[in-house]
Amino acid sequence: MRKSVLLTLTSLFCLGSMTICVSCGDKDSEPAGQVVSDIRVSVSPDKFSLTPDASVETLTVEANVDWAVRCNADWISLTPSGGVKGKPSQIRVSVKANATLDPREADIEIVSGGKVIKSVHLSQGYTMSASPSSSSIAMSGAESSSSLKVTANGDWTIDNASDWLTVTPAKGGKGETEVSLKATENTTASERVASLTLRCGESSSEIKVTQLTDAITIPEGYTLVWSDEFNGGPRLGSDWVAENWPAGYVNNELQTYTSNPVDGKYTLEVKDGFLNINCFKGPDGKIYSGRVNALPNKGWLYGYFEARILLPSGKGTWPAFWMMPCNVDWSTNGWPRCGEIDIMEEVGANPNYVSSSLHTENYNHTKNTQKTHEMYLPGAEGSFHIYSCEWTEDEIVTYVDGKVQLRATRASMGTDHASWPFHYAFYPILNLAWGGDWGGYKGVDDNALPVTMKVDYVRIFQKK
Repeated sequence: MRKSVLLTLTSLFCLGSMTICVSCGDKDSEPAGQVVSDIRVSVSPDKFSLTPDASVETLTVEANVDWAVRCNADWISLTPSGGVKGKPSQIRVSVKANATLDPREADIEIVSGGKVIKSVHLSQGYTMSASPSSSSIAMSGAESSSSLKVTANGDWTIDNASDWLTVTPAKGGKGETEVSLKATENTTASERVASLTLRCGESSSEIKVTQLTDAITIPEGYTLVWSDEFNGGPRLGSDWVAENWPAGYVNNELQTYTSNPVDGKYTLEVKDGFLNINCFKGPDGKIYSGRVNALPNKGWLYGYFEARILLPSGKGTWPAFWMMPCNVDWSTNGWPRCGEIDIMEEVGANPNYVSSSLHTENYNHTKNTQKTHEMYLPGAEGSFHIYSCEWTEDEIVTYVDGKVQLRATRASMGTDHASWPFHYAFYPILNLAWGGDWGGYKGVDDNALPVTMKVDYVRIFQKK
């Protein structure tokens, strides 16, 4: 009886020398069938404390039994998968970079005979960082507001040295925070820029806030006869008439033009001092966008037409600022006989190349005879530029930021209506098409949606 009790206690004592840890693993790799009364295993190091960066570490294992190694954390891989008794083996521990917002931990387990005989704890730190939703923000020249979102995994601050811009809140903590930007009216003759610095831990990022000027530069010999600075909202005023057209109505374009809300979203909205023409995919899978005309039944005969516009990016976009004649009798004076003035067009498949064109019966793109000119404009997509057209009885000249883009004269094109139909009132048009004969000539990328064309103002001057 005493001998039997002694053997039982000895067995329990030997089992007590094993290290048992519950964690993760692949049990298919465990060796089985070994009977060892006293399991001994040593590891080096006995734990890992790692930085957030990707790294490759070495774990040395030696045991008096055959063993396997495992860990089911998807950010850790182990090579080889085990070793044999009595022989030290080195395990390559590959750790992915920690892109999460928190530190993370895992256990590397040494197993034998279906049991965990040793575990090595691995912890990986994280980088304190904050990301703004935009690194570049444009604001209207009027007293105006805008916003951005800050996503952070720690305490953050925004440094702001400007005296015309208020940032609220200027500090915060972990998570997502909406930050309000409020600018006083810009009474200067030029735009002004505030450079904000977002800091979190050791990381920082810059946010550029540009406020445009509302100062009106009147061309010599002209007077301002009409403008919209888009400082009201949220809808356009009565001088504007929006189109409501199905997809494919013109130029095989893919968008549906609508002024009605789609799932609570508008294609045309006046917000923060800008007209936003929004193009997006609706819940029904259709693409929706906006097209709007200024006083289409009245228009203007001759003048200086100007708009400041920020173009969107993405393969499939086709924004335009252009003009068509008022009250056309389409049965006798249809397109292109009626004439068309394209002050600015751009397609996202050929980014930052802006063009101007004239279309008439004798000069149009169906004959490849249109009068056109294209220029490369760095930053056309994503920043504001001024597109304008001076139209007189005998000449049409378009400009980009004051630089001549296209010049055409009645004398050079011809004095008959088929060559020069620009002798009655035209009206301005703003639109953002998706796809179509030109916008989709390289295909479209729906992943670019939603996109927005921003218009700061439209101004029309005529000679005194």
